[in-house]
Amino acid sequence: MLPWFQNGSFPLYLAPMAGVTDGVFRRICKDLGADAMVTEFVSAEGIIQADERTRIYTEFDETQRPIGIQLFGADGKRMAEAAGRIIDWKRPEFIDVNFGCPVKKVVSKNGGSSLLKDCPALGKVAGELVKGIGNRVPVTAKIRIGWDFNSINATEVCHILEDAGVEAIAVHGRTRSQGYRGEADWDVIDACAKAVAIPVIGNGDISSGADVEKRRKTTSVSGVMIGRAAMQHPWVFQEAKQYLEKGRTATSIHPIEKWNLILRHARMLVRSGRFSAEKLAIQYFRSRLMAYSRGLPRGKALRVKFSTVGSLTQLEGIAETHLEELASYSSLS
Repeated sequence: MLPWFQNGSFPLYLAPMAGVTDGVFRRICKDLGADAMVTEFVSAEGIIQADERTRIYTEFDETQRPIGIQLFGADGKRMAEAAGRIIDWKRPEFIDVNFGCPVKKVVSKNGGSSLLKDCPALGKVAGELVKGIGNRVPVTAKIRIGWDFNSINATEVCHILEDAGVEAIAVHGRTRSQGYRGEADWDVIDACAKAVAIPVIGNGDISSGADVEKRRKTTSVSGVMIGRAAMQHPWVFQEAKQYLEKGRTATSIHPIEKWNLILRHARMLVRSGRFSAEKLAIQYFRSRLMAYSRGLPRGKALRVKFSTVGSLTQLEGIAETHLEELASYSSLS
């Protein structure tokens, strides 16, 4: 068993999200209590072709361990070759296979959730990857519960992956056709966890410590994976651990603390070396600012300002003005 599941542990994973879970955000979530994480998905073919734009997604620092590199593709042998190169470069704790991504550019190449429609092909891909890697690192997988409501086959897929040698499976409780709409089906996730002997990590609609505790008590999952909730409130990991330990969450996060983290995130991104200019880093950061704004008072007004911010100085000015306005409003009320 993977070590972070041993001794009664119930790990909290940061879900892999394209354009979100870069190295800087992973570092922040790790500092706030995430136990394990997976990189943004990486094209196996891009790795084999030595595409530097692809390789950057495999980078991580030592503070982020245990970490897995997530690959997508439709050829298990080619994926094993890509995984071997990644292992040589970075020595991640595991390689994760993306069988759940609903994005068209992935599905159109027979990767991601498209393989849920062809279980024999999915099993072949997983088996060839596991065999190709050998004992170098474990292989895990992420799936959805099915392609659509007429083909919910997650328990069957979990059996296939277990037989192929996969050592843990994250199950997102929605179909590919749902995207991120509707509610996650935790009954199916629970059925998956009961169907196999390897750890199953539940994913979908986890946004608080109470949600984590509910799923730990009412399902057979071995851990949970948190995605969209962490985008606007990365403290969710810290709060979940407090809830699991004490049955409650500490007082809510003050806007000053939220702004301190937002500015820290922006500064880390600018210093990361990923962007050739500060302006490009801040432009990239705008989407993250939109998510953060949903956890701040007067978020709608902030989103207007965030849509055009182009420098750290501008962002610091927005923070100062916003906090002054909140203080003034508080003193008048």
